[in-house]
Amino acid sequence: MGLGEALSIGSALAWAGGVVIYTRLGRTLPPLWLNLFKNLLVFAMVVPTVLLVEGLRWPSLTTGAIALALLSGVIGIAVADTLYFRALNALGAGHMGVIGNLYSPLVIVLSFVFLGERLGALQIVGFVLVMAGVLLVSGNAAGRPVDRRALRRGVALGATAIALMAIAIVMIKRTLETQPLLWVVALRLVGAILGMLGLFALGREPLSRGAFSLRGRDGWLLLAAAFLGQYLSMILWLGGYKFTDASVASILNESSSVFIVLLAWLFLHEPLDRRRLAGVACTLAGLACMLLS
Repeated sequence: MGLGEALSIGSALAWAGGVVIYTRLGRTLPPLWLNLFKNLLVFAMVVPTVLLVEGLRWPSLTTGAIALALLSGVIGIAVADTLYFRALNALGAGHMGVIGNLYSPLVIVLSFVFLGERLGALQIVGFVLVMAGVLLVSGNAAGRPVDRRALRRGVALGATAIALMAIAIVMIKRTLETQPLLWVVALRLVGAILGMLGLFALGREPLSRGAFSLRGRDGWLLLAAAFLGQYLSMILWLGGYKFTDASVASILNESSSVFIVLLAWLFLHEPLDRRRLAGVACTLAGLACMLLS
């Protein structure tokens, strides 16, 4: 196992832990506020890390590369994460864990079109199996009443969020290959924060709404989620794409679905009915096909 592969699997585990914590936070903090607060916290963690590792020397980034990194942050963090948190509130961590398996096939398709990577026969079979798994898990979990309209809306929000994340990572793949990892992480976060401020400007949510929600236990939970699910996960995630092919990294990232479902069952007491287990098994079979290819 190479460095890129190890970083990708580590990212999946860190992200799964963060998702479980975000599920608890989503019960008291609106998605837009949750996204803004965690991005500010992660940025506060990344800046000293960049200065410690890279120093004050500005990397030789072109204007185009900087623009791509900023835009990637707007699309993949500001917009995508907000939609993801809304879907997480509607569906729960277990459902989102398997819907997240859309990510790998989407990255593979985008990499085929824009990066010149080629799809093999087994990857196409894997794509079909993953899609089948998503359809299975999008059904209602046993013992948990869910409005059908809300369920469909949650699935649509989750799928859109995953698609935007895939677009955001493929668009900066070449930049990651040639530029310092931590500087790209920092630029994406700057783009994310600017994007969040734009979303607030376009909306009508008062700036004081989320302030009271971070007192006491919620504040510590958000700090833990930001460190585990964003700071650590993002560095490992982008590192995986820097040191291995986009398709390989995205496939290994899919192991987060298993971690999320298991952690949600263990800590959030979300049910593991036969339908969801079948969905997980189907997606794992799809991932196996992709890995074997």
